Amino acid sequence: MSIDLTQDFFALFGLPRRYALDEGALEAAWHTLQSQVHPDRHAHLPDTERRLSMQWATRVNEGFRTLRKPLARAQYLLELAGVDAALETNTAMSPEFLMEQMEWREAVEEARIAADAGELEELHRRLLGHAREVRGHLAEQLDTRHDYEAAADTVRRLMFVDKLQQEIDEALLALENE
Repeated sequence: MSIDLTQDFFALFGLPRRYALDEGALEAAWHTLQSQVHPDRHAHLPDTERRLSMQWATRVNEGFRTLRKPLARAQYLLELAGVDAALETNTAMSPEFLMEQMEWREAVEEARIAADAGELEELHRRLLGHAREVRGHLAEQLDTRHDYEAAADTVRRLMFVDKLQQEIDEALLALENE
């Protein structure tokens, strides 16, 4: 058994290099690969081969974690396309987007201060719909138009949305624990 540790994650799992991904096919390929590379299957082999099986297992798990998360998958596709999304340094966003984010954050903060779980859940639901919409734009930019610069901007936007989603989840959890 041999896995090419230099191939990209899509090739590793036998999937097309696309943002829109068949999650069932990813899961099935991951299980198949895991069964082949799991270190327990190679415990009886010499040290060199056991270490190699650990590298394979690590690569398979890293690929699975990257491809199953929409934001990580988009970032990986940009990386494969040679596009630096400048996630740490490029925070330039349109005034409309920044205003929208400020409104979302204010609504979350107000609901959190009021300990209004119902409002937080409603914001959570609305934000999930918004995230689906943003991911749809991302799929079009990456898979159809191959507009990687626009996709990099959308990835930065999706990062804001994901962070806000986490904040809502944390606020709901805090309310449950009170």
